[in-house]
Amino acid sequence: MRLFEPIALALLAAAPGAAADAPNLTEQYRATANKLIAAALADTEGYDRLAYLCYRIGNRLSGSPSLERAIAWSAEQMKAAGLANVRVIPVKVPHWVRGAESARMVEPEEKPLHMLGLGMSIGAPPGGITAEVVAVNTFDELAKLGADKVRGKMVLFNEVYQGYGATVAYRSSGPSQAAALGAVAALVRSVTPLAMEIPHTGTLRYDPAQPQIPAAALSPEDAMMIARLSAGGVPVKVHLEMQAHMEPDADSGDVIGEIPGREHPEEVVVMGGHIDSWDVGQGAQDDGAAIMASLEALALMKKLDLQPRRTIRVAFWVNEENGSRGGDAYRDWVGDQLSNHVAAVEMDGGAETPLGFGAAVTGAADMALLGQIGRLLDPIGAGGIDGQGGGEDIRPLMTAGVPGLAEHAAGTHYFDWHHTEADTLDKVNPEDFRKSVAAMAVMGYVLADMPSRLGR
Repeated sequence: MRLFEPIALALLAAAPGAAADAPNLTEQYRATANKLIAAALADTEGYDRLAYLCYRIGNRLSGSPSLERAIAWSAEQMKAAGLANVRVIPVKVPHWVRGAESARMVEPEEKPLHMLGLGMSIGAPPGGITAEVVAVNTFDELAKLGADKVRGKMVLFNEVYQGYGATVAYRSSGPSQAAALGAVAALVRSVTPLAMEIPHTGTLRYDPAQPQIPAAALSPEDAMMIARLSAGGVPVKVHLEMQAHMEPDADSGDVIGEIPGREHPEEVVVMGGHIDSWDVGQGAQDDGAAIMASLEALALMKKLDLQPRRTIRVAFWVNEENGSRGGDAYRDWVGDQLSNHVAAVEMDGGAETPLGFGAAVTGAADMALLGQIGRLLDPIGAGGIDGQGGGEDIRPLMTAGVPGLAEHAAGTHYFDWHHTEADTLDKVNPEDFRKSVAAMAVMGYVLADMPSRLGR
């Protein structure tokens, strides 16, 4: 998962009585929703697929052989589930290679550091970089230091976790801001509330106007140690080695399959997550659970002989973590048929207990309809509907006016595991996963079957 700030679409005032005149979707679809929920809560096949993805294929960085194995296997699974029109949409993806890497403090004492290079970072020169570290918490503190105190040094951003959206900027743009003042490398305190000596990777975005410098994440403990020493007037030197580099773009693809609509097959509700992951852990919560839950939602519709009015499509978008090219390629593939996309639903917040959905729609009447759908999920505690809809993979669709939804999960521990070696299958509770299947199945089916479609 990378940060996506939901597109702010103002909720327009509905005409008087519009919500009251809308069909009562709660009553209309209660029986069908209850069937889907019951089937999802009894299902084991979806979690078994997730286990295979995690244990037999593993992490899936763009450009890696394991990602391509996952894509081929996913297409097979969609066909086995009885989906139609299964295909892989070609996508050229960036191919960043981590290579060997390490960091250690060499002054005031020798001590290995817990680190992970940031995605898309360049490598260090042969033999690595040894430099004194200057520690700051904020960009304002960095600016106050000025070039004279930064030039030739490593900058450590030691900002305390203030929530992912508020803190991730130090990872994404910190290296370029440090480079602008002459830093030779950047270190970033991992974007997590949990200190367990685990570094968290993630992508950075180099400013093309600034030099590129190597950048790595440190565990919170190591970052706090260096910052405290530095604040106490103790010079700290770190030796950083990174063999990270870029290879030519690689061939890859989005995987899609669908249940064609019985009345309006040309109209589409698409839902899914991203098939790629970082090259550490197993990509279980981010985002393997989402794609397997989305696939299982359609598989259960097939098993229950449910064919909605409109086509419902599952999509495993590629390259969300370090390029977003899968979402762009899907939008291009849709082409001039974009107006037929009724809604896009993304799951990219992990498979902890589902709470409901965020929605970016154009009117209060649409929010009222979504509220009616949400009430169908009250039995599993997933009926909440708010205005925070969106996701990086569906951003290109939303920008073009397609209503966007995001499944919301409790997120109690998501950022403890996010982008780490700890993102493994055991972190996905089977009961919570099955509830996620139910939530995606009910929301997706009703959006695809309800008499009217959401406004654009």
